[in-house]
Amino acid sequence: MGTPRTQPELEGEQEVDFRRYGSLLAARWWIVLAGLVVGIVVGYLLSFGGGSTWKAQALVSLGQPFSPTGGSPVNYYSSNPRNISEIARSESALKRAARASGMRLANLRGHVSSAEVGTGSTSGTGRAVPLVGITVQGPRPAKVTAAANTLADIVVKRTTAPYVGVKITTLQAQLKSLQDRINTETQTVTQLLQAANQKSLAPLDRLTLISQLNGGEQLLGQLKDEQTNAQQQLALAQNVESATIVSKAAAVKSSARSTRTSMAVGGLIGLILGMLAAILWEPLATRFAARDA
Repeated sequence: MGTPRTQPELEGEQEVDFRRYGSLLAARWWIVLAGLVVGIVVGYLLSFGGGSTWKAQALVSLGQPFSPTGGSPVNYYSSNPRNISEIARSESALKRAARASGMRLANLRGHVSSAEVGTGSTSGTGRAVPLVGITVQGPRPAKVTAAANTLADIVVKRTTAPYVGVKITTLQAQLKSLQDRINTETQTVTQLLQAANQKSLAPLDRLTLISQLNGGEQLLGQLKDEQTNAQQQLALAQNVESATIVSKAAAVKSSARSTRTSMAVGGLIGLILGMLAAILWEPLATRFAARDA
């Protein structure tokens, strides 16, 4: 029978290696420290080497459409912030923003984002109207500002025009018609009043004019009530039902690289390289000395 082979004492060898590495790091601590310092300095310098980016954010308050009678809200795609993101990042919207801002279309793709940033005004039913931020990033402040404002304007027009836009147009036409009728009826009432005040008028004719004057004044009051109601509905459609730009975009400078992150990464890499240099210092020095000899 063969002699049993002795298993190597791996744990003992590993313990000896760790002790040896620890003693090497302790003996050449200055190399480790130098690697750490150099890594931090290099990371700090590199944080300024990538230039700067600018971002501009326009705030849009999404509308809450109501039924034609104004009693209940209508479920509409414009009330969903996710749909707004799709509109803002659509190819047609990006092309218009590129033309308006002077940015290249390729630089806009992937640099436009939108997210719900808070709650805007409250609708008549007490439901909160979402507030969405449309953000554009790029190297030129004026261009990202123009692009963000253009995209916000596109979002407002596309979400308002299909339903609320028709309501606004209808109410504006109704108000114009009411104003024309009010002007005509006001002129009629004025003429009747002047005629009724003539001293030479016969009593029966005066009574007839006063009756017509009362009817005209009553009709004028009804027209003004209708005008007030239409004005309120128009204000509701324009300020609550339709999307509006709450805040125009303004460019803000943001570093392309985070200084703290760059210093932390650089310091970590420098620390690792310093530890490797401290451990390999003696073998490398011995090899170079033997080569020179």
